[in-house]
Amino acid sequence: MRNFTLHSPYSPAGDQPEAIEALSKGIKKGMRHQTLLGVTGSGKTFTTANIIANYDKPTLVLAHNKTLAAQLASEYRDFFPEHAVHYFVSYYDYYQPEAYIAHSDTYIEKEAQINAEIDRLRHSATQALLTRRDVIIVASVSAIYGLGSPEEYKKRHVNMTVGDTLSRAELLRKLVGIYFERTSADLLPGQFRAIGNNIEVMPVNEKMLYRITFDDEHIVSINTLDAISRALIDTPNNIFIFPAKHFVTSEKDREKAIIEIKSELEEQLAKFKREEKPLEAERLKRRTLHDLSMIREVGYTNGIENYSRHFDGRAPGDPPHTLLSYFPHTKEGDADFLTIIDESHVTIPQISGMFAGDRSRKNTLIEYGFRLPSARDNRPLTFEEFEERVGLTIYMSATPGPYEREHSTPPKGQIVEQVIRPTGLIDPELVVRGVVEFGDYPGQVANFISESEKVIAGGGRVLATTLTKVMAEDLTDFLKKRGLKTEYIHSDVKTIDRIEILTKFRKGIFDIIVGVNLLREGLDLPEVELIGILDADKEGFLRSETALIQTIGRAARNISGRVILYADVMTGSLTRAMNETNRRRSIQIAYNKKHHITPKTVHKEIRDIAESMRSEHEKTIDSLLVVDSSLYKKNPKRFIKDKRAQMNEAVAKLDFETAALIRDELAFLENKTSAKK
Repeated sequence: MRNFTLHSPYSPAGDQPEAIEALSKGIKKGMRHQTLLGVTGSGKTFTTANIIANYDKPTLVLAHNKTLAAQLASEYRDFFPEHAVHYFVSYYDYYQPEAYIAHSDTYIEKEAQINAEIDRLRHSATQALLTRRDVIIVASVSAIYGLGSPEEYKKRHVNMTVGDTLSRAELLRKLVGIYFERTSADLLPGQFRAIGNNIEVMPVNEKMLYRITFDDEHIVSINTLDAISRALIDTPNNIFIFPAKHFVTSEKDREKAIIEIKSELEEQLAKFKREEKPLEAERLKRRTLHDLSMIREVGYTNGIENYSRHFDGRAPGDPPHTLLSYFPHTKEGDADFLTIIDESHVTIPQISGMFAGDRSRKNTLIEYGFRLPSARDNRPLTFEEFEERVGLTIYMSATPGPYEREHSTPPKGQIVEQVIRPTGLIDPELVVRGVVEFGDYPGQVANFISESEKVIAGGGRVLATTLTKVMAEDLTDFLKKRGLKTEYIHSDVKTIDRIEILTKFRKGIFDIIVGVNLLREGLDLPEVELIGILDADKEGFLRSETALIQTIGRAARNISGRVILYADVMTGSLTRAMNETNRRRSIQIAYNKKHHITPKTVHKEIRDIAESMRSEHEKTIDSLLVVDSSLYKKNPKRFIKDKRAQMNEAVAKLDFETAALIRDELAFLENKTSAKK
């Protein structure tokens, strides 16, 4: 175990020293619930980084969306570069759950697009938790969904040492047994190939591959190679390869599970017969027998997670294993890790609402014969189960919700305020404008454009918040037609695309971003000088006191920060949000005056926080294109012809990795040439 060592160019300042001390003392006293009420830009992440270093145990940081989780992971990596900081979110770019709509007799098959890179990061996170203690996992609410038994996952690894008595054929069988796939083409994570006396394996958690060389019945060498260049990285004496999937069962447990599934099927078929439901019975029988056949033959079937209770050996109603199961626990079973819930006013309700929606959908599938009753146990944790599985918890928010306030009430907890910003920055100036007309600019959009053009001319950035996705897209199109570099972000935009859009926004490739509620919590965008809140007087979730304060906070990292609230009526939420913002402004102004502080805009390095989520293959193609761009410009046709010759030459030499890279580069260049025509 390595002690957490915090790296930072600055020391705690403002309210941070008092907050760090108070919360650290609360942890020592065993307070289960503490709340850090920190305004935007006060350095809450830096405060919690200091607390993690003081506590010196594994830590789970929960965020309510993937974008915020990626940003937090990047920040914690900066603070703890020597330690294991990992990112764990849902690996679906697109997910349509299995469902049945009874009134229209419509069955919807489960459809999902898995992001292989995020899957790799999930395996990296779980393997780190099982092999070391200096671990920080930044996760979305995916952390409360079923993941497979950590005991089986750890137990079923393949351990190899140079000199071991192990045949090539035996290793092939072992790799298949932990769900690795054999291929003769380019290796992807979770695959292996056999070449002569060598077996090459790409583990699911690393961007490299192992080459194991055999001599008769012995391992004579193990080499670690770069997955792209094939350069030698290391020659380890011993390696561990974890399973390619989190749901892992032994052959004995699999046979036991199959027997239990068949028994449950017979019971459910008998029930349908008593209820005179022959269609449902036939449907269930056909589906279940097909799944059992697949499990026997290949050890896996689509939707196998619906049988997870049988494979795990759980009783009906028992909660599933989740990411929380991979964290350390004491001998008594208590959580031996710290939990930090970021933007808790959003994350807590999100966690508490997951179970009910899942249960309703599963009940319908079971009632109409699409799934066995045990499918109910493939589910997220209930909120009560979540509470039981986490220990010491710190809630972070500028606007804590009722749950945090109630549970953090002394003496069982505490609420610690962090209102003063070390930078001296003051909460943004608030301006209320009617939505109908004002001056020479009729309508809120026209005025927003006028104000935005002034900010952009001075090098600043602008955010706009709307009430719906359609409004966000329509406003983006309208602004683009006016010549403004604009992009929208909402929940339909893919995870990595959202992150890349924000990075481009900070770099100035875009000047305006339009969003719905995605822009409210936790986004660190110090370049933002203006926020336009359209329809600010439409009372509701997106224009509640909490939502307005969070949105206003996005402009609190810039000395020129200003928020225009377009409203004809002063609603209760609008009034309370403005009063709270002005209260915080007065506290900061008094502090600045007392300590002779001149506010300065936060300057943070612009970093692509999606970098760790992009594949090495994509980055290699990008680097080749950058190197070759000048040659391409001189004579595109000749350049493409030469590239094709290089690809064919690589194929002739059986250097398929190089050929694949050149092939992808050619595809990009040919598309580029066609576009010019």
